[in-house]
Amino acid sequence: MLLRMGHVPTLIVSSAEAASEIMKTHDIVFANRPQTTAASIFFHGCVDVGFAPFGEYWRKVKKISVQELLGPKTVQSFHHVREEEAAGLIDKIRFACHSGTSVNISEMLISVSSDIVSRCVLGRKADKEGGNSKFGELTRTFMVQLTAFSFGDLFPYLGWMDTLTGLIPRLKATSRALDSFLDQVIEEHRSLESDGDRCAQTDFLQALLQLQKNGKLDVQLTRDNIIAVVLDMFVGGTDTSSTMMEWAIAELVRNQTIMRKAQEEVRRIVGKKSKVEANDIEEMGYLKCIIKETLRLHPAAPLLVPRETSASFELGGYYIPPKTRVLVNAFAIQRDPSFWDRPDEFLPERFENNPVDFKGQDFQFIPFGSGRRGCPGALFGVTAVEFMIANLLYWFDWRLPDGATQEELDMSEICGMTAYKKTPLLLVPSLYSP
Repeated sequence: MLLRMGHVPTLIVSSAEAASEIMKTHDIVFANRPQTTAASIFFHGCVDVGFAPFGEYWRKVKKISVQELLGPKTVQSFHHVREEEAAGLIDKIRFACHSGTSVNISEMLISVSSDIVSRCVLGRKADKEGGNSKFGELTRTFMVQLTAFSFGDLFPYLGWMDTLTGLIPRLKATSRALDSFLDQVIEEHRSLESDGDRCAQTDFLQALLQLQKNGKLDVQLTRDNIIAVVLDMFVGGTDTSSTMMEWAIAELVRNQTIMRKAQEEVRRIVGKKSKVEANDIEEMGYLKCIIKETLRLHPAAPLLVPRETSASFELGGYYIPPKTRVLVNAFAIQRDPSFWDRPDEFLPERFENNPVDFKGQDFQFIPFGSGRRGCPGALFGVTAVEFMIANLLYWFDWRLPDGATQEELDMSEICGMTAYKKTPLLLVPSLYSP
């Protein structure tokens, strides 16, 4: 569907065939990103990985990000972080079990996701004093504002309206809060390095600062570049991971038969060990099916990250002009009845003995996109989500508070760049004794 939104031609893609044309066959033509008002403010002129224009700079910062944070070896090296944060989350929920009260699992998942990502990216938790759910909420505000309506994006001559409506002041306030925090962490890293206090485990920010200091890169890493790239990794990883976990638990609570089957698998594999181990996850085939089905039914970014054409193009017999904004509707594609039986139902069994995966080669299932601009952090996010869900299923049984039924669980969403539950997920946990 080709629309004109203001002065911007916009292509909405809702079929796997068209998505394949865009993200595989003619990927280079569609590899740019639109330079929106919000992205330009948050990412200092779009010098991050996600929104940087396609070209040499983007290739280099993406390569650095994969090597220093998102690659398989690095993801594996951060297992101790996931393990420690899982243990902390379990302790909090165990305390609630003794009182028999409900817990705000949505808030807890934002917090633990923020803790994991911030420790890997920044070397410490976002809030040293604990209780960093407030910072997690700031990242969620960021994701909502990233897709907020802007007059300037659609009608360039009306850009002044964004100041009048308060959009620009709100964007700048959020940006200042995030930048202020990151500036503080950068100074901490530099102080530690000048004192000779170096950690055995290198976090992503430390790696970037070291590359900047060595001057061995043929790409400029200024303060703005570093903040933009770090913010990309931190905010993107926090909100998408917590959203995945939130929807997975919500669907399991609504589908008790699936919940019991998943718990049986997790508890059988872990046995009477004192903790869930990384190797255990690889044996949990049904858990992996649950994660895939969650990603299919509730893609964290329903319209993926927008693309923009760099040249004119013909798609499906239609002329697509240059500078056309492209929205790939993963939500619609992943519920297409021509590919999926009973597409609106949560059925993890559909992925048993099914080679379809989310790695970008099966265009009916693209929660992380595909091609050159596919999400490079998929492995990082899914690894954390699998481990956390396994722990929540192993240690606790879950029910809705106040005798609420499964049908009464509100599954409505709020959409920004990500789509998360409109109402927090409140659950009553009870401790499982192996």
